[in-house]
Amino acid sequence: MLSKAEGSAGSRRALTGSEREVLRRIDPGTRALVIASVMLVLVLCSLLPWVRGAAGWEVLMGQADPALKIGLLPRLFAINSTIVGIGLSALALITRRWIFAFLAGLAGVVVTFEGVIAIWSRQTSGAEGPSIGLLLAVACMAVLAVQWMRIVWSRS
Repeated sequence: MLSKAEGSAGSRRALTGSEREVLRRIDPGTRALVIASVMLVLVLCSLLPWVRGAAGWEVLMGQADPALKIGLLPRLFAINSTIVGIGLSALALITRRWIFAFLAGLAGVVVTFEGVIAIWSRQTSGAEGPSIGLLLAVACMAVLAVQWMRIVWSRS
């Protein structure tokens, strides 16, 4: 038979565990719809041209025409925006874990800056500049980063 002290200590441990579980979860609310919509636009950006006639998926897969001299930065942005913008954002929406939302927001900020540098590299290369797909993909990553950081900060 448990004494009152042992019983209340066990209840406190159980309560503390459930409190920790609540703190680990997020509720994105209506922002989930915004995030999912922006993720869809990010997927559609891969069909649009990023550099002259090279679509985003061609840049991502490294199948763009070598004559375009796309370079490393747009390809790196394509890879990271797919991983973070689609993969990590989907994981955060599905699991609703604070840590995944934090990682999606933080990585989204980094990938957004990476995209801005990719645009800059295309503009200063002397070759063909960035097209609408690359510009829209960077804007999508910026919106995703802001939305995830707002969700993360609302829990702090």
